[in-house]
Amino acid sequence: MNIPNDFLFATTHEWLHRDGDLATVGITDHAQHELTDVVYVELPAIGTNINAGQQVCVVESVKSASDIYSPASGVVESVNEALNSDPSLINTDPHGAGWIFKLRLAPDVDLSALSTPTQYAEQLGHA
Repeated sequence: MNIPNDFLFATTHEWLHRDGDLATVGITDHAQHELTDVVYVELPAIGTNINAGQQVCVVESVKSASDIYSPASGVVESVNEALNSDPSLINTDPHGAGWIFKLRLAPDVDLSALSTPTQYAEQLGHA
């Protein structure tokens, strides 16, 4: 199982990679594996204010549809338009080209509820 060492993780299997006040968000390798073949991604609207833990979009696979929750509070800055034509990027590169949206983090953002890579591995039973 691929768990990048510079990401933070929500218990609901979303990842966050922070770069200053901008964060890229996607679903983890574990989550895409559980979903199987992703066939559609309902991307969030740019400019949407979201709170940590809020449902922000939906990923549909041949098996099921899953709500995706924001791991942090902020404003949706951009979305991965490539997923409109190739949603399988979430399966083939979940921590890279399969990112879902970028979030302009709230000024007082608190990321302490997110797990480190080690904590996330423990959550998955891979410690």
